[in-house]
Amino acid sequence: MLWVLLIIFLTGIDQLSKWYFYTNRFQYDGFVVIKDFFYLTYLENRGAAFGVLQNFRWAFIILTIVAVSIMIWYFIKNNNIVFRISMAFLISGAIGNFIDRLLRGFVVDFLDFFPFGFDFPIFNFADICVNIGAFLLIYYVIFIYKEPVSDKGELNNSEVTDEQQD
Repeated sequence: MLWVLLIIFLTGIDQLSKWYFYTNRFQYDGFVVIKDFFYLTYLENRGAAFGVLQNFRWAFIILTIVAVSIMIWYFIKNNNIVFRISMAFLISGAIGNFIDRLLRGFVVDFLDFFPFGFDFPIFNFADICVNIGAFLLIYYVIFIYKEPVSDKGELNNSEVTDEQQD
């Protein structure tokens, strides 16, 4: 139940922030937070990450349903806390952008950074959740996950040679 509340909380923060920027979109066209580094810029993203594959709304909706279903299945199967936190963040981010695509036809982005003078693509809270979840999943796979050990001591009948049968 705690996991469901975490997903609802993260998705809620995402949707509230997007609602705020959507309803106040005319105020946020390069609103300066930190000059030459961080701005709030309203953007309607009709594609995926970094604006690729514009106007593939229904493909993204179907893909998100499939991806979230698979993540929920793995979430249920695995009890590791790091894995579950990563899945909660990934599911929250996916659902947050899914809601936008389904209801608005586009994803609301508003966080605009210029690190070291580079114009980084504008993103939102759901994208942050996806990145945190991906980072934790990579950490889990590299440092925590262990392959199930198969019992090498027992031979399969098909592996027994003529010499071993004597």
